[in-house]
Amino acid sequence: MAKKTSSFAALGGLVYSTDAGRHCPDCNQPVDACICQQQVPEGDGIARVRRESKGRGGKTVTTVSGVLLAAEPLKELAAALKRRCGTGGALKDGVIEIQGDHVELLIGELSKRGFTAKKSGG
Repeated sequence: MAKKTSSFAALGGLVYSTDAGRHCPDCNQPVDACICQQQVPEGDGIARVRRESKGRGGKTVTTVSGVLLAAEPLKELAAALKRRCGTGGALKDGVIEIQGDHVELLIGELSKRGFTAKKSGG
């Protein structure tokens, strides 16, 4: 049976163990089971704003996808955009949905907040 080894960082936290592999320095959990580190979605960093009505019972919805933010900041951005448009909406699978046709307003607001935004689709 192989001997299990571990290594401690200079500040006293577990960094690597042959038992579980790499550990998160914040929560001391294995990296695969880290509870504190939020994952940022992959992509090119361009926020794509699009007007949709198919499959929504004829209701128009403006969607914003491709925003490279972790879950909590993305939720805060969605709330701010809904307030700016004065309407409701949702955050589903990393895509912000705003009720109504607000493409130009959202592109302007995202640009003002430092995001690269462009109109997508027809």
